[in-house]
Amino acid sequence: MSMAPSPRRFEPARIIIVMGVTSSGKTSVGKAIARRLHAPFLDGDDYHPAANVAKMSTGTPLTDEDRWPWLANLARSLHEAAEIKGSAVGACSALKRIYREFLVKQAGEPILFVYLDGNREIIGERMKSRVGHFMPTSLLDSQFATLEAPSSDENALAVPIGQPVEKIADVVVAQSGHLRSFKRKQ
Repeated sequence: MSMAPSPRRFEPARIIIVMGVTSSGKTSVGKAIARRLHAPFLDGDDYHPAANVAKMSTGTPLTDEDRWPWLANLARSLHEAAEIKGSAVGACSALKRIYREFLVKQAGEPILFVYLDGNREIIGERMKSRVGHFMPTSLLDSQFATLEAPSSDENALAVPIGQPVEKIADVVVAQSGHLRSFKRKQ
């Protein structure tokens, strides 16, 4: 008899949101997961209103009031995409538990959060090499200050970012076998 721990059981969710601080790899990992699942990918950055992008571009952190409409729009869009295709994958910082709870409420269904766990040094180096993104390096400290890593009672999977994107996606898909139970629509 094996003494290895059983894989964690997640609440069945047809929506996956890859979350974490800026430059943790949310978009790259989310796209890789979506490819494996043949699911649509929605990048949370595309759902920010222009005022949010302008604010962040000047190095001003968003407030909760700035985030609520953005999160509601993303959650509804993920729900609609999952209705059409059977599942959907998104990328969103979802830094606070209250944001994750709000996303679930707005989507009207469970969400599996994939937390890309990395330290400031690694992520800071990644940020320096990014080209053409609206988020300045100066906001990284505020991202870490805001971050509330998912608790063990949340529907979340923590994955270290030190692995290649494809390996992270493989781990997530292997842990998300429940998605096979959702009927895919053509």
